[in-house]
Amino acid sequence: MASNVDGTKSSKTATLKVAEAEQRDVGRKIARVDPDVADAMNIVSGDALELSSIGRKTTVLSWPAKESDRGKGLIRMDGFIRSRLDVGINDLVEIKVVESKIAKDITFAPTEPLRIMGAEEYLAEYLNGTLMTKGDTVPINVMGRRIDLVVISTHPLRSSHN
Repeated sequence: MASNVDGTKSSKTATLKVAEAEQRDVGRKIARVDPDVADAMNIVSGDALELSSIGRKTTVLSWPAKESDRGKGLIRMDGFIRSRLDVGINDLVEIKVVESKIAKDITFAPTEPLRIMGAEEYLAEYLNGTLMTKGDTVPINVMGRRIDLVVISTHPLRSSHN
């Protein structure tokens, strides 16, 4: 199941300088945080991180940074994430750990006219385990062509104790 981000896990925040992602990370919606900052904020691999810049937010998965980034105050992210936040290399973003929930349903809108029969099952499998928030753009490949889908809404599963 894809995840819907809802609620804060921690009130700790940090401000980090944006750096280029490794090529292998492009399109995976992950960020790599300076190991000193990750340690101080108790961030572990797989945590959901809310990244914010002036008026923009998105959510990514935390992934371990290289030891060579220790103490540099960097967060490595790809161009998709930078675009969502409207930031560039060396700009500052604020990070915090948030809680993610399994989504009951997610509504998408294509950025161009599109008609694909049976896409729901394919998308459910393809996007399994992906963090998504309203407003995110999700690139998918359809018959060798990139199509962007925008997340219009997300609805988390209700837990049994609600």
